[in-house]
Amino acid sequence: MSVLAFVMINVKAGTDKDVVRRLKVLEGVNEVYEVYAVYDIVAIVEAATMTELNRLVNTDVRKIESVTSTHTIIAEKFS
Repeated sequence: MSVLAFVMINVKAGTDKDVVRRLKVLEGVNEVYEVYAVYDIVAIVEAATMTELNRLVNTDVRKIESVTSTHTIIAEKFS
């Protein structure tokens, strides 16, 4: 069973499109949306384990230069 999560991302002004482009190539990122809300971008991600999810968010996503903050919501997927 995999871990599904929604990662809400804030970025520096004017860098949205670059961050979206960089997110789309990361392994585990299924979908990426620019949104007009408290957050700038929402990424739907999936990982095999919580450890892998932690690595994806903390090492891959949060290290993108223009990312200023993230908020991760872990979801339970029902069949």
